Amino acid sequence: MQIAFIGTGVMGQGMVRNLLKNNFSVGVFNRTYAKAKVLEADGAVVYSNLSTCIEDADVIITMLGYPIDVQNTYKKVIPSARKNALLIDMTTSSPILAQNLAVQAEMADLRMLDAPVSGGDVGARNGKLTIMVGGKEKDYESALPLFQAMGETITYIGQAGSGQHCKMANQIAIAGAIAGVMESLAYVKKNNLPLEPVLNAISGGSAASFQLDYCSKKIMAQNYAPGFFVKHFIKDMQIAQTCALKSQLVLPILQQVLREFKTLAKLGLSDEGTQALYKYYIES
Repeated sequence: MQIAFIGTGVMGQGMVRNLLKNNFSVGVFNRTYAKAKVLEADGAVVYSNLSTCIEDADVIITMLGYPIDVQNTYKKVIPSARKNALLIDMTTSSPILAQNLAVQAEMADLRMLDAPVSGGDVGARNGKLTIMVGGKEKDYESALPLFQAMGETITYIGQAGSGQHCKMANQIAIAGAIAGVMESLAYVKKNNLPLEPVLNAISGGSAASFQLDYCSKKIMAQNYAPGFFVKHFIKDMQIAQTCALKSQLVLPILQQVLREFKTLAKLGLSDEGTQALYKYYIES
């Protein structure tokens, strides 16, 4: 099986390395060539041209930044992919776009899945991503060995677009969780409490969460490097808000957290990690 992997940024590099560790043959392409080139040492075949990367691929995986990137990439992929190739978009993107691409792929005698992930850079590196899959179940079953190389919790959700809708539910839950953690840490600081003992206490009880563990360690180390970019979380929350409003659903916590992250972006923090929300609470 020949895999073409398009998009080797923070997440994509870890995902490619785990495919290679599981003995899959992988060709890679990235708009910034250097980000693909680093994977050559791991055994990937690096391409400077997207069309050349995908022309003989049985499976084409994309891990991109924004829905517009997905749309523009598949404008090139769908006409050029070999017949019956399996296309898997693992970007967090629009459910409506996922549905439209699935229709376009089927018309071109191709198969398509939307399979966004959760778990950040740590999950990507360690092969422990959560993967949420939409599309035809038989295509999911054929892709399962690939997903198992990259992830730990892999769930088939339903028809095309369902994976993206599931990811929106995930991001809505994270929005509330991360804001709660930041409010808690800001409270600790403002009351001059020692952070590490407090964390030891509350992380052993019902306040325990991935966000508490991940963000608190980053903040204690004053590390605001992105495991997941502020700008990408804004994008995700905007998609979730659009989908919610289309369903006539008002989500006030999501709206509030989105406003907070937009403030971070206005302060020039778009390329920091989501733990930068701590700065919003401390400096507000």
